[in-house]
Amino acid sequence: MHESILVYRGFRYLKLSLWMVAIAVVAYIVHQPTVGPPNGGTALGYTLGTIGVLLIVWLAWFGVRKRRYGLGKVKLEDWLSAHVYLGLGLIVVATLHTGFQFGWNVHTLAYSLMIFVIVSGIFGIIVYVRFPRLMTENRRGSTQRDLLAQIAELNAKAREISVTLGDDIHNEVMASADKLALGGGALKQLSGRDRNCPVQHAVKRVGELVLGLPKSDAEKGRTVLSLLARKLELVERVRRDLRYKALMDIWLYVHVPVTFALLASLAAHIVSVFFYW
Repeated sequence: MHESILVYRGFRYLKLSLWMVAIAVVAYIVHQPTVGPPNGGTALGYTLGTIGVLLIVWLAWFGVRKRRYGLGKVKLEDWLSAHVYLGLGLIVVATLHTGFQFGWNVHTLAYSLMIFVIVSGIFGIIVYVRFPRLMTENRRGSTQRDLLAQIAELNAKAREISVTLGDDIHNEVMASADKLALGGGALKQLSGRDRNCPVQHAVKRVGELVLGLPKSDAEKGRTVLSLLARKLELVERVRRDLRYKALMDIWLYVHVPVTFALLASLAAHIVSVFFYW
């Protein structure tokens, strides 16, 4: 998703959402329940609740619609822009539907799950607006495969030169390649760091060892150190790339399942209202 989605058609769907919110707020202010404080059981409560349910189902349908690209008369960009702004407007509509009456029940559960889904959606907006640009800047015109190929090339050059510089330096160079691990579990990818990075350790250690080399080998030692430093820079870029990708993926693993949980709790909310209230 690009920033153009947020300004799509001159903020058409932001304006639509603001109109919806304004009408709901005015109706809530002027509405005078016959019995008790405002709540979901009044005429306005049922009206706002119906609008809220329709919005939730329509917003959830976006997940199906986006996988049917090219079908239908409404462009995917329209759906996405409306999905963003009407989803935000839903917070006000649903809150006014409750009449600010909350408790330990299925109704508050449905409301809480809705808020969670919307908040995770906001995080998704931030991710998809910001991170593609950060990934492009981080890669600097290269693909992740290109970066890995450059690391492998630096490994080969450093090994070739370090063979002539003694076991200590050569072992550090070999360890920086053999012990290097990129990717890994979700938490490691999300952190974008490795506290025991063998390349970082090799840069530090080889830097110390180069100082003790004879003058005849000093230039080769500095070359190896330069190769390792370049390799460390590439490794950090790959880790950042993996982190950005993980952050772009992980929110969906939360957003989608909780959306299904919301639909289930919403069904329970409706059934309890009409059959047991």
